Amino acid sequence: MVGLFWIDAENVHLGTPGATATAEVLLTPEVLRVTGPAAGQWPWGEVTALTVTGAPVRSAGVRWAGRAATVAAAALDLWMPGSPEMMTVAVGTRDGAHVEVLVPSGAATAYTRREVDLSHALLTRFVEGTSSPALPSRWWGTRDGTGQLRSREREAVLEEWLAAP
Repeated sequence: MVGLFWIDAENVHLGTPGATATAEVLLTPEVLRVTGPAAGQWPWGEVTALTVTGAPVRSAGVRWAGRAATVAAAALDLWMPGSPEMMTVAVGTRDGAHVEVLVPSGAATAYTRREVDLSHALLTRFVEGTSSPALPSRWWGTRDGTGQLRSREREAVLEEWLAAP
């Protein structure tokens, strides 16, 4: 996970894919595809808006306190995993369509405000045609795949993608 993006060998998702998701938003270099009840597919030239609202954002202190509480509860065998927070992905198209899709957040506890802002800036570049979801896909292909990135590392990757021509 980097920002609002969940990247795997085959796809770039907004939010978390998987069994708990009733819908998915997939980003490819050619199209934006929505699965589930509001299914559709649009070439990037037809997409006029792409936003994510409801992404859980918390300060570093609150995120660390939440992690510590989870570890303590798990150690005492009191922890019950919760459902991820839901985010709304809104898609606008040239033909006037407006589609809203609920997707699970990929953040274990929450995103940083900067991570969400950088993700929105990248989504804007995808819509404008000045960048492509091929960037996260290429990054995934060169990554060694070990370990989870910390928030500052995720922010640095997003900044790198935004700086790419």
